Amino acid sequence: MDVTAQSVWDNCLSFIKDNIQPQAYKTWFEPIVAVKLTDNALSIQVPSKFFYEWLEEHYVKILKVALTKQIGESAKLVYVIKMENTYGNKQPFTEKIPSSNRGALKSQEVDVPLNNRSPELKNPFVIPGIRNVKIESQLNPNYSFENFLEGDANRLARNAGLAVANKPGGTSFNPLLIFGGVGLGKTHLAHAIGVDIKDKYPEKTVLYISAEKFTQQYIDSVKKNNRNDFIHFYQIIDVLIIDDVQFLSGKSGTQDVFFHIFNHLHQNGKQVILTSDKAPVDMQDIEQRLLSRFKWGLSAELQSPDFETRVSILKNKLYRDGVEMEDDIIEYVAKHIKTNVRELEGAIISLIAQSSFNKKEITINLAKEIVEKFVKNTKREVSIDYIQKVVSDYFQMDVSTLQSKTRKRHIVQARQLAMFFAKKYTKASLASIGSQIGKRDHATVLHACKTVDNLSSTDKQFRKYVEDLSKKLSL
Repeated sequence: MDVTAQSVWDNCLSFIKDNIQPQAYKTWFEPIVAVKLTDNALSIQVPSKFFYEWLEEHYVKILKVALTKQIGESAKLVYVIKMENTYGNKQPFTEKIPSSNRGALKSQEVDVPLNNRSPELKNPFVIPGIRNVKIESQLNPNYSFENFLEGDANRLARNAGLAVANKPGGTSFNPLLIFGGVGLGKTHLAHAIGVDIKDKYPEKTVLYISAEKFTQQYIDSVKKNNRNDFIHFYQIIDVLIIDDVQFLSGKSGTQDVFFHIFNHLHQNGKQVILTSDKAPVDMQDIEQRLLSRFKWGLSAELQSPDFETRVSILKNKLYRDGVEMEDDIIEYVAKHIKTNVRELEGAIISLIAQSSFNKKEITINLAKEIVEKFVKNTKREVSIDYIQKVVSDYFQMDVSTLQSKTRKRHIVQARQLAMFFAKKYTKASLASIGSQIGKRDHATVLHACKTVDNLSSTDKQFRKYVEDLSKKLSL
C-alpha cells in the first residue's frame, strides 16, 4: 500500500470524523481502503456500487472539502469498487470510476448533476441496475393495534409490540420475535408495530418483507453479482420486519447474509421484528449463531384466544363492518371455533354472506349450519411427527425403522410417502422435512415426492397406499 495515499486518506478521515455523526462515520467511512495516489488523484476502494452512490449522494461535499485541504484545488477522487467474488474467481473484480476534470467526485458512470442527485434510498426490489427509488414500507394500514384486541393469549406480545413502537431500537425487546400457530395474528401484530412506528417517527425507514421474498432477493443478487448492494440496502433500514423467518430453514447462504445484516442493525440500535410459526428452540435447520441472536431480545408467543377474547374479536369485527348480530349467535360461533382467529372471522363473514345472498335471517340454526361446514372443511394442520407415526402404523413398522438408512423397498416407499405427505400437509421446507425424516437432504425429499407422483399414476397398489393415507391424515 502506498504510504502517501494512506496518510492523505488518514488526514481526510480525521477531518470527516470531526464533522459527521459517529455512527455515520463508522458505517460509511471505516470500510473504505486507500489504494494509491497518482497525479493528485486519490484512489479509494469501496465495497459496492451502492456504497459509492451513497457516498456521492450524501457526503460529496465533505469529501471534496477534505480532499481539497490535503491535495489542493486540482484534487480528484477515483473509486475502486470491489466486486463480490461470487463465482469462485481467485481475484476480486474491480471497477474504476474516475472523477471528471471539473473537480473532485463527479462520477462518469452516473451522468447526473451533483446538485440534482436524489437522496432517496436504493431498493433491491429493482435489481439489476439500482435506481433512485423511495423505499415503500410494504405495510398494510388495515392492520393496527386498534383492531388487534388484547387478551390473556396475546397480552405479552401486544404490550411488547407497543413498547417497541414507542421506542424502536431503544428497548430490550430487540429483536422482538412473535411466534405462534396459523391464524393467531402474528402478521397482523408485526404490521401494527410498523404502522405505529411510521405514524410516530415518519422519518424512519420501515420495511416489512416476508422471509421468502428476502430469500429470493438474495438469490437474485448473487446471480447478478451485486450481493454487496443487497447487504448495504438492508443495513440502512431503521426498522426491519421479517415475516415467517422459519422459511430460512436449510438456506445456509440466506442465513449467512441475514446474520451479517442482523448484527449490523442490532449494533447500530436499529429495530428488528421477526415472526415465526414456532419458538426458536423448535426451529429446524437454522444455524445456532442465528438462533442465539433471535434469543437476545424477547420471544413472545401468541396462543389460541380464550372464549371471552373470541367474543370480543367477533363483536369488534361486526362493529367495524356495521353489522348487528344477536349475542347468542356470536357466542355460539365463538364457542365452536376455538383455535384460529382467521377461521373465526371467516365463519362470521360466511354467516353474513349466506344471510345476504339467500335473504335468510341470521339465526342460531343458520349459524350451526355454517359453523358445521366451516369446521368440517377446514384442513387441520398436522405435524411431521404425526405424519411419520400414521405412515409407520399403516405399514406396521416403528418410526425408527422408517427413518433408518435401510434400502429395503417397502421401508424406502414408506419413507418416501412420509416425505410426500409432509410436503403436502405442512409448511416445512424440503430441508426441514428431510432433516426430521431420517436426516436426509432436500434433494432426497424432492426425489421422494416425484417418485410418489410417478408411482401413483403407474402402480395400482401404490395408489391405494396414497389414498388410504390421505383419508387417515385428512380426518
